[in-house]
Amino acid sequence: MDTLTRMRAFIDVVEAEGFSAAARRTGRSKALLSKYVRELEDDLGALLLNRTTRQFSLTEAGHTYYRTAADILKEIDNLADLVRENNADLKGRLRVSVPRTFIDADIGQCLIDFAKAQPDVSLEIVAEDRFVDLIEENFDLAIRITKLEDSGLIARKLAEFRLYAVATPHLVAQFGPFAHPQDLSKVPFIIDTNTRGHNTLRFTDKDGSPISVAISGPIEVNSPQGTVRAARAGLGVAVVPDFIAQPYLASKELVSLFDDYFTRDRGIYAVYPHRRYLPAKVRSFVDFLSNWFRKQA
Repeated sequence: MDTLTRMRAFIDVVEAEGFSAAARRTGRSKALLSKYVRELEDDLGALLLNRTTRQFSLTEAGHTYYRTAADILKEIDNLADLVRENNADLKGRLRVSVPRTFIDADIGQCLIDFAKAQPDVSLEIVAEDRFVDLIEENFDLAIRITKLEDSGLIARKLAEFRLYAVATPHLVAQFGPFAHPQDLSKVPFIIDTNTRGHNTLRFTDKDGSPISVAISGPIEVNSPQGTVRAARAGLGVAVVPDFIAQPYLASKELVSLFDDYFTRDRGIYAVYPHRRYLPAKVRSFVDFLSNWFRKQA
């Protein structure tokens, strides 16, 4: 039995969190998977899994082996995808992490359109607002709406992105006039707790110097959709992404404040691990989204 088969069996068991679950997922018997893992441990001369009737856990050696083995197998699979790319249709599972803000907004349609265009690709969309570890959590790529910071990931910009501070005309008339962003410290805010430093609003002055404005208000919610809903009700100012704010600005239900003071250093990015062989399905997905946003613009 070759090492790759044993390695795959081990990874299947780890990711399914048990032999029985792995057997159901892979269609192999529990006894066969156990045999492969035992043979792998014999070859390595190290115990990889702690097994009892009720518990399952990785040993320290198992943790080390899993991290590297998963990368090796992914590289092998990616290389196979690359070789087959010109001779076969796109197939397989694509696991994508996206912010809930993204999938809930109109721009989330791009994911549905990709699934429709590539029916042989099984698209698993995991929507949550934290920054996932793509490698540790076995994601192929992630969509991130952010100011891009240096990391070990490869990033491709899909679209421009900016923030708006929005409120009803009535609220602006009630608390205005506003001459400078610091005037916003006296206004109630609907605070999106997803944002970093969510009790502080950051602007850039016309001379390039940073401006920090302390904000507070009647509602804190981890949802831009929730914040704009509260702003439309006249409860305060909300800072929301452009793709959420635009319809309400266009209808004049909401107005924006201090547009020229918001920094323009953010974007919508597709990010993925730095790999020598990028899978065809990932490359196709990123190309599709890039073209989708270009057409929308």
